[in-house]
Amino acid sequence: MRIKLRCRYLSLSGETKIEIFTYSYDRTTTSYLLHFTSYFFMTLKDAQSQVDQWIKTIGVRYFSELTNTAILMEEVGELSRIMARRYGDQSFKPGDKDNLEDEMADVLWVLICLANQTGVDLEKAFIENVKKKSTRDKNRHKENSKL
Repeated sequence: MRIKLRCRYLSLSGETKIEIFTYSYDRTTTSYLLHFTSYFFMTLKDAQSQVDQWIKTIGVRYFSELTNTAILMEEVGELSRIMARRYGDQSFKPGDKDNLEDEMADVLWVLICLANQTGVDLEKAFIENVKKKSTRDKNRHKENSKL
């Protein structure tokens, strides 16, 4: 069986789409088979752009940096509450929502707002942060007897 792979990248309104086409030739049936897979993904740069567009069209304007910092702490607290109940010793109260994904997205949303307001390119900052940690902690965790 011979396989040919072809990829195509598309950018669609804040989302990036990768389409993967796989062609294979089946000798037993002497026919070509086409397989198509499509994935959507968003870069941090895409996310920052999408949040900025939402703020400008729906949200009217950004809250102040100080207000957004307070909102970020509030959202982290809501995430912490769910983590303590899902993975810790506390249990959910009647009426509590177990919406871990939504709370993580809320934290990310406000963090992106702060990055946009302060001119931080999160994608670049994240790459630099990984490099820093990789250099600084190269052997640290391997040599930690507690791990």
